[in-house]
Amino acid sequence: MEYFCLGCGKRFPTDELYYTCPDCGGVFLLDNLLFDELKKTSGEQWRQIFDERAASKKTALRGIFRFYELMAPVLEEEDIVYLGEGNTPVIESSPVLNEATGLTTAYKNDGQNPSASFKDRGMACGFSYLRSLIRQHGWDQILTVCASTGDTSAAAALYASYVGGAIKSVVILPHGKVTPAQLAQPLGSGAVVLEVPGVFDDCMKVVEHLADNYRVALLNSKNAWRILGQESYAFECAQWYDWDLKGKCIFVPIGNAGNITAIMAGFLKLHALGIITDLPRIFGVQSHHADPVYRYYAADDPKERQYAPVTVSASVAQAAMIGNPVSFPRVKHFAEKFEAIGGKDSFQVIQVTEQQIMDSMIQANMNGHIACTQGGESFAGAKRALELGLVTNEELCILDSTAHQLKFVDFQTMYFENTFPPEFEVSPNMDLANKPELVISPEEKDKLSEADYTRTTADKVVAKLGLEKK
Repeated sequence: MEYFCLGCGKRFPTDELYYTCPDCGGVFLLDNLLFDELKKTSGEQWRQIFDERAASKKTALRGIFRFYELMAPVLEEEDIVYLGEGNTPVIESSPVLNEATGLTTAYKNDGQNPSASFKDRGMACGFSYLRSLIRQHGWDQILTVCASTGDTSAAAALYASYVGGAIKSVVILPHGKVTPAQLAQPLGSGAVVLEVPGVFDDCMKVVEHLADNYRVALLNSKNAWRILGQESYAFECAQWYDWDLKGKCIFVPIGNAGNITAIMAGFLKLHALGIITDLPRIFGVQSHHADPVYRYYAADDPKERQYAPVTVSASVAQAAMIGNPVSFPRVKHFAEKFEAIGGKDSFQVIQVTEQQIMDSMIQANMNGHIACTQGGESFAGAKRALELGLVTNEELCILDSTAHQLKFVDFQTMYFENTFPPEFEVSPNMDLANKPELVISPEEKDKLSEADYTRTTADKVVAKLGLEKK
């Protein structure tokens, strides 16, 4: 395997840590130089191989490395890290929810990964590669570092604590921009947590400076090995639907653009090997508070498109609150490949509002899902695509929920209590708003005997709910 620079096209060996091209500063892809050898095995044979491995109890094949040949076939089995990542379920939406939206939707719940986010897919690959380097070079210490709005730091700290040995973990977070649940995770995994003023983009500049000038292992999406691990999302989606992706649309929130990059790359590999015959349609989704990729693709004529970073505003989709995505060159690269095979409509970017994101998250979770705010962003994107006539209810919209709902309960509470700060531009939809109601006051309880308290409280519940006796 080699690093391949999207900027100048130069190639570099993978026996050293590289994040950006030393010559031009461009971002890397990882290129399997023997990929064409995989074509000697038919698509049908590959499907059989991967389906058989799905039942394996062999540690190295139980997670994302079930698809070993498509990802990192230079790693030794002893270096592969597995903490239970991957194999997250796809949950079809209830008939009630589909009827309410006019869509046919399903969530892939990546919040059911070990650290409760999709970032574990990339960390499993990134730390397996790092373990390999440590063994090959005999390093006695290596510092892993990342900038994060929460999920990356939680995953990086978790995997670093498991591998241990020479690895020490540091995470840099934007002060006041991470939920308490997300802040607690890296602390609980033993990482050194440093907070700096500003937003994610400011943290990223610090991390990039460290990676450029010191021997550290950067774990953000500039790390091509991490992006490689996230391709497993595409492989799992394809396998879930028995390798038939006709009529499927994948909705993915765009933050640093690494995940949508990886998902497109994964589907393209499957198509190149004949494992799938149809590409799904890919829809990237961005909030109007952080939408540089949407703005780029808003121009229909590719010749008129110009990429420019944006200044972000407060967003409930914290993991997507990034104004200058590191992986934008990768998005452009793979989008062109997607469109060359599937046509112009095979890749599109949708813009949604903060209000739509929160309304969609609450609506999804009130109908049996466990979507995070980024999952709400995906759902809002699907509803917006239907409004624009870009999808129909005959297509299946697979929604990427990147993290677990419980990481974002503070936003849910603010929604129900109508306490969002003005900069979020979110107020509760009264058809969805829900909050606890006090049935009986503490003062009233203190005046009653235990039996009278039970009877009085039950009577009030009956009156409130309109219950009838058996």
